Amino acid sequence: MSSGTNDTIAAISMPPGEGGVGIVRLSGPDAVRIAARVFASSRGADLSTAKRQRVFHGHVVDEAGLPIDEVLVHRMRAPHSYTAEDVIEINTHGGAAPLRAVLDTVLRRGARLARPGEFTRRAFENGRIDLAQAEAVIDLVRARSDAALRAANAVAGGALSREMYTLRDTLANALARVEAAVDFPEDDLPELVDDALFEGLQDARARMARLLDSARAGRLYREGAAVAIVGRPNVGKSSLFNALLRDTRAIVSPMPGTTRDRIEEDASIGGMPLRLVDTAGMRATEDAVEQAGVDLARAALREADAVLFVVDASSPVCDEDRVIAEELLTASVPVIVARNKADLACPLPHPEPEGFSEGCLVSAVTGAGLEALEAALARALLGAALGADTPMISRLHQADSLRRAKQCLERALDCRSVSPELLAFELREALAALGEITGETTPEDLLDIIFGQFCIGK
Repeated sequence: MSSGTNDTIAAISMPPGEGGVGIVRLSGPDAVRIAARVFASSRGADLSTAKRQRVFHGHVVDEAGLPIDEVLVHRMRAPHSYTAEDVIEINTHGGAAPLRAVLDTVLRRGARLARPGEFTRRAFENGRIDLAQAEAVIDLVRARSDAALRAANAVAGGALSREMYTLRDTLANALARVEAAVDFPEDDLPELVDDALFEGLQDARARMARLLDSARAGRLYREGAAVAIVGRPNVGKSSLFNALLRDTRAIVSPMPGTTRDRIEEDASIGGMPLRLVDTAGMRATEDAVEQAGVDLARAALREADAVLFVVDASSPVCDEDRVIAEELLTASVPVIVARNKADLACPLPHPEPEGFSEGCLVSAVTGAGLEALEAALARALLGAALGADTPMISRLHQADSLRRAKQCLERALDCRSVSPELLAFELREALAALGEITGETTPEDLLDIIFGQFCIGK
């Protein structure tokens, strides 16, 4: 359902809890009028008549004129605000009680409680941002690493949108030429459907393919990646887990089988947020508790985006290593072999299990080789080098829309010697699919789902 912009909405724009400052935000045609009714300026200023964007000091008061809280009021006139509407932000003290009291006061004076994401949806519907930029707002809020923050800022700043508009312009210009050739076949016009037109479409197809290749990296920057650390008992999985975290989180012991459960911690490698999962040693066992740990390790494998297969570089590869290797060679995710205990290894590198493309000699004790291991893990997860500032698609619906646009374009290129009418049809379908990413042709029910993911105050 469309949010509508004929009424005035209000919400607390802070997470629950205590803080120095809290914010109650209003947006809509009556935002200034409602705020003026509940605000008593310390200098007698009138919110409704002041002509400039300003900050006012005073108190929010109840119906009897009694103070509720000392506040600063930020007034932003349309269209120079987040929503492109009149916006009021009331900065209160950050406790739950003053925030609820101020919100309740403005709701009683005529505002409506905002729905999740309604402020950002109004910014989208009022044309201040497009849909790709709107979705990047939630990525900014949820960013878990500096690189994820840069990636979200790039999209919020229009990097992805500019790519979409460039593609749209190429397709729209081609469509105009094809339709002119169809509508005026007998007029004395220069050849409109020529080699240059198809060269432009081929270039657009290549740009779409590159963007689709960024989908995995975009998702991982946004959501993070799960990395399972597996291997037989006593190869140093927990030590490597701690070394990658730069912290002592898992218990380390020379006794095999110390880890019986799966232990998870967040980390950042190559600027990408990770969830590292330390698992029990994988081996055949009659012990029911140890078998439960092995089952958890296999569950972690199924859920992982990448696997660190840890082997002991100071001893020969054994049958237990080979059994695990055989299982991992069928995995659908990247596997990096971490040959641990390099500080104990013989001078010549020890053979590692065969069939794996990535392997690193490391020491969880001294830290040797950790940077190389992290780089290998980042390569395995992100593929070709992509900077966080590179335009990337990061959502399933964006990838689906772009994939459909590319398929339409490929069919259009196949129509070169068949039918200009069919060529025009495929170009129109491709344009519609691209418009779903920027919001020009996005179905209303999808918009409801997208903005429903936001918090109420954003």
